[in-house]
Amino acid sequence: MSIEQFYDKALAHGSYAIESDGKVALVDPGRDIKPYVDFAKKYNAEIVAVFETHPHADFASSHLEIKEKFGATIYINPKVGVAYDFTSLEHNDEVNIGSLTMKALFTPGHSPDHNSYLLLDARNKEIAVFTGDSLFIGDVGRPDLREGAGNIKLDKRKLAGMMYDTLHDVFAKLSDHTIVYPAHGAGSLCGKNLSDKLSSTIGEQKAENWAFSLKDKETFIESFLEGQSFIPKYFPYDVELNRKGVAGMETGIQEVPRIKNINDIDVSKVIIDARSEKDFKEGHLSGAINIQNTPGGKFETWLGSIVSPEESFYLVADSETNLENTIYRAAKIGYETLIEGALVYESKEGEKSPILSLEEFKNNTDKFTIVDIRNKSEVAAGKIFEEAINIPLSELRENVDSIKGDKPVVVHCAGGYRSAAGSSILEGRMNGREVYDLSDAVNEFK
Repeated sequence: MSIEQFYDKALAHGSYAIESDGKVALVDPGRDIKPYVDFAKKYNAEIVAVFETHPHADFASSHLEIKEKFGATIYINPKVGVAYDFTSLEHNDEVNIGSLTMKALFTPGHSPDHNSYLLLDARNKEIAVFTGDSLFIGDVGRPDLREGAGNIKLDKRKLAGMMYDTLHDVFAKLSDHTIVYPAHGAGSLCGKNLSDKLSSTIGEQKAENWAFSLKDKETFIESFLEGQSFIPKYFPYDVELNRKGVAGMETGIQEVPRIKNINDIDVSKVIIDARSEKDFKEGHLSGAINIQNTPGGKFETWLGSIVSPEESFYLVADSETNLENTIYRAAKIGYETLIEGALVYESKEGEKSPILSLEEFKNNTDKFTIVDIRNKSEVAAGKIFEEAINIPLSELRENVDSIKGDKPVVVHCAGGYRSAAGSSILEGRMNGREVYDLSDAVNEFK
C-alpha cells in the first residue's frame, strides 16, 4: 500500500493517490492529470477510481477526464446532482481498492452534499480519512459558499449547524490514530484559520482544532460564521463546472487562440498582463490589469477574483514559455475557455505607470488619497494608514467611482503583490488623477 499527497501551493490544494495490489484510487484530483498518471506508472498500476468529496469551488477537477481516459469509476454523493455517469456513495457505503476498503462518510457543513472517505486496511483498521473541505488542519470548511451555487442551496446558518453535527457525530467517533488528509491548507479561501501543516490525526485535531473545543452548538455557529473571507467571483462557476465535468486540460490549453499581432486585440475587452510589476510599469497596453504570474503569487485566485466568468479576456506574458505557463495556471480554475487570445508582449512601448516618490509620500501622506485593497478581515485586524479608504481588490473594478476627490491616489496591500493589480485597475479610470503603487514599500509603514 502507498498513499501520496500532491500539494498545489498556489491553490493551497491537496489531492491524493492510494495504491493497493496494482489498483490506484484518487481523491479530489486537480485539473492536471500528469502527477496521478506518473504515480500509477511508478507502481505499474491502473487508475480505477476517483473519489470526489463534493463539487469544489476553487479549482477545476480532472475526474471526468480520468474516467474517459482510463475507465475509472467516479464515486460521489448523489446529492451533488452531477451530469456525468457516476456510482453513488452514501454514508457507510464501501468500495474495495485492492486489499483496502474506502468507506464513505456523509459530512455536510461546508456543503450539503459532502462526503469524506475513510480508508481501512484488510483487517478493517482505520488508516486515514480524506476529509475534503469538511475538516481541515486547525479549521473547518466555510459554510457560506453554497447559498447561491450547486444542486442544493442552503442558508449558511443551517450549514454551520450541520458542520457542528459532522464534527461530533462523525469525526469525533473515529480512532485518534487515524490520519487526517484534507483538501486544503494555509492560504485557501475555503476556511479562515487553516494550519500550514498538511496532515494530522483525529486525536490531534480533537485536542487542537478550535472547532472541536466549542461544545455549545449556537456558540459554535456564531464563531464559525464570523470573519470568513470574501468569495471570489469564480467560486460559483467552478462548482457548476465540476458538477458538469470539465474537458481535458491539454485539449483546453491547445484551443486557446495565440495572437502574434498586437493589433488583433480588442482593447474594449479585459486585458490581463501577467508580466512582472517592473516590466508592466515600463510599458503596457492601455487598460491592462497587472496580475503577476510569479512562483509565489496566487495568480489563479486573483484572476478568478478580478475577472468574472461572464467575461472574456486577453492574456499577455513576456515570453512563449511564460505565456504557456500562464495559460496553464488559468486552466487550473477552468478559465482557459474565457481567453480571447494569448500574446507575447516584450515591448517597452505603450502606457507607462508613474513612479511614486517615497520621500514625498512619507512627508505628505495627507496630499494623497490612500486606497487599501486588503480584505476586510485584514483591515479589521489593523489599518496601516488610518485615513485610507478600504476597497478590497476583488471589489475594486466595480467601485472605482467611490474614490472621490482630486488628490493623486496611492494603492497599497499587505506586501506589494496585490497592489500591482489594484493600481493597474485604477490607472486611466480616475479622470486624469495620477495613480501610484506603493508596492513592497508598504512594509516601511507597518
